[in-house]
Amino acid sequence: MQTPIADFVRAYSQSGTARLHMPGHKGRGPLGCEALDITEVAGADELYRPDGIIARSEANAAALFGTAATFYATEGSSQCIRAMLYLALLHRQGTGRPVILAGRNAHQSFVLAAALLDMDIAWLWPEEMPFSLCRCPVSAEGLEASLSALPAPPAAVYVTSPDYLGNVLPIGALAETAHRHGVSLLVDNAHGAYLKFLTPGAHPIEQGADLCCDSAHKTLPVLTGGAYLHIAQNTNADFVENAKRSLMMFGSTSPSYLTLQSLDLANRRLAEDYPALLRRCAASLDALREKLRAAGWQIAPSDPLKLTLSTAESGWEGGEAAELLRRGGVECEYADPDFVVLMATPENTADFSRVAAALGVNPRSAPLSRPALTLAPPETVCTPRQAAFAPSETVPAAASAGRVLAAPTVGCPPAVPVVVGGERINADALSLFARYGIKDVRVIRDA
Repeated sequence: MQTPIADFVRAYSQSGTARLHMPGHKGRGPLGCEALDITEVAGADELYRPDGIIARSEANAAALFGTAATFYATEGSSQCIRAMLYLALLHRQGTGRPVILAGRNAHQSFVLAAALLDMDIAWLWPEEMPFSLCRCPVSAEGLEASLSALPAPPAAVYVTSPDYLGNVLPIGALAETAHRHGVSLLVDNAHGAYLKFLTPGAHPIEQGADLCCDSAHKTLPVLTGGAYLHIAQNTNADFVENAKRSLMMFGSTSPSYLTLQSLDLANRRLAEDYPALLRRCAASLDALREKLRAAGWQIAPSDPLKLTLSTAESGWEGGEAAELLRRGGVECEYADPDFVVLMATPENTADFSRVAAALGVNPRSAPLSRPALTLAPPETVCTPRQAAFAPSETVPAAASAGRVLAAPTVGCPPAVPVVVGGERINADALSLFARYGIKDVRVIRDA
């Protein structure tokens, strides 16, 4: 597969051209990559108005993913999430205040995008308790009930799958339910770009999602910030027409050409041997899971490239287990009181023996004993936008009962916000703040 962006930049860096243009390093510097870091010079195309090398590279990505169109972003899935909400708002049916129906385990970029676009959020609450910070199971039956209960169809349905622990939602059934109500399904697939290249493929676009964002840099050989906005073949054609406009609204006018090159070069890698490498990696990770189970560790279900340790079920606080790994030369992706998440790619296959050695045989047999926590849906006092732009102050979380939140209490990973901007903090929230180490919250200042 051709790599037009990388080929152009390499030729430019070798041309000896005097760089009387940005960036200021002029192709020289201590990092060693400066020669390949350019701006939108003649022939380099423009990310938000492409008609040359970027357009050709994005067409290659669309062919790989089987989409009507795939567009690059250099500011991660956060930029793409904002763009998806804008597209949903732009093409919604009906009048009145726009509402989006969303799984509660939404990344903070979703909540803040809703505030910027002045959209109300109707939440799909986790269908299972006790409360878990990252999980938000949503079934087709639950979605059907929520859609039927709304007074008018929402602008879209929005879910996160896989979640940070690796749980995957039934996207096909959710898409069918949403479409039956005349509503598009938007999927934050930040952790699942690689799903397209499994056998069989399991990418949300293949399963019926209308719009989907992937953080390519999370699971594919792409530099940090590289992301895709995918648009399905059989969805609203206006999504394709307005996609670049939506990305431009939330993106820098100085996109990273280093990141664009890595997205471009990833196309060739994905078209060649990556599916076979993925199969071998997933098989090796399965073998590691079995080895750890035999050593007394509890392993949670997850997507094929995550290893999720149920540390609380194994007798450990997540932070303790993360430190155990660290002492063995392994840095995990995420730890909370209940879980540790390790993310793997084919580049990690040789590291799996180190994980097993670092954890060893679990010396603890009993799970941690602590109360199961629940979260009653908080009272909504004002819209996310009103909360985001209201005068606010930071207060100790333990003393915040009854106050109205101004800013999200969970930023990253995509997780179930204990409270969202515009909601009143209740007693359940105080217990969860304590469990998850949330010490301060930003609340609307009392008049």
